[in-house]
Amino acid sequence: MRRSDFHFDLPQDLIAQHPAPDRDGARLLVVDAKTGSWSHRTIRDLPDLVPAGSLCVPNDVRVRHARLFLRRSGGGAGEALLLRSLGSGIFEAMVRPGARLKPGASATVVDPITHAELARIEILDNLPEGLRTVRVHADHGLDWDEIDRIGRLPLPPYIGHLAGGEDETRYQTVFAAREGEAVAAPTAGLHFTPDLIRALEARGCSWRPVRLHVGLGTFRPMTAERLEDHAMHEERFEIPEATAEALEPVLRDRSRPVLCVGTTSLRTLEGAWDGSHLARTGATRLFITPGYRLRTADHLLTNFHLPESTLFVLISSLLGLDLAQAAYAEAVRERYRFFSYGDAMLILNAGPSDSF
Repeated sequence: MRRSDFHFDLPQDLIAQHPAPDRDGARLLVVDAKTGSWSHRTIRDLPDLVPAGSLCVPNDVRVRHARLFLRRSGGGAGEALLLRSLGSGIFEAMVRPGARLKPGASATVVDPITHAELARIEILDNLPEGLRTVRVHADHGLDWDEIDRIGRLPLPPYIGHLAGGEDETRYQTVFAAREGEAVAAPTAGLHFTPDLIRALEARGCSWRPVRLHVGLGTFRPMTAERLEDHAMHEERFEIPEATAEALEPVLRDRSRPVLCVGTTSLRTLEGAWDGSHLARTGATRLFITPGYRLRTADHLLTNFHLPESTLFVLISSLLGLDLAQAAYAEAVRERYRFFSYGDAMLILNAGPSDSF
């Protein structure tokens, strides 16, 4: 199949620039992958929609302040997006302008509002896919805590404002762990509140997080026209022992429904499951395309995704392209809000459910 098969028309005014006033106040399009039917609900309805006793699997990764604003030695502006720590203050990064920030160059990290100098960055080496290794020299250490002090949250490019106070809370999930080095939020998880989680637990649902360090593999656009020519960037995952112990018997005997809260959780489970065990740590380049059969999740909660993106390809793989296009057209007609701060879709019967 071709990238253009996954195009759809999206009015720009449906791209959410700010979150709903309440985390659990978003709208919810419920689509049954088996019957092709859909209905319009809200996130607060999830306890009535998710099958009782489901095992809910969110991604508890923390989004880091990985966006650094730079002043180059010649006075021009630049940016670095830190993707992964390599230790000793060295990071894998995207930098721009790449033509100016080549190995051997250096720049000053500055506050984008006050222009105060915060740190210094060196460009070390070229990496595949246009990436660089960089070294950050800062006053208070070389770890992610220091990066959180000097950087900004890397809001997606379709959000037109610089990350501010509202984003500090609303572009993190309420259950985000202290650890992690994600450069994008697991957006389906942004809708959850402690009360909503408790309401699911009152229905016999269990909350068992995994952690995918969200990077380029999740959000980098496809440039190849043929799906088979697109190479996913590697993303690391971790599955806590308690999660694995709860999930493995369920995945073997299908004794309970599994709900993935977000596509990153789904890709983690699919990448980690070998048919009998879950890898506790690892990395995945999994690109779920039409013809792929899920092995782990029964249901998926997810936000609405960009046209011609790997994530809309994933949704089309679960629903079939025709139903995915029809459901997204319905969302546009009903003026659902799209992307990270937008509304959500609950896909029921997405994967290999047996009777429970």
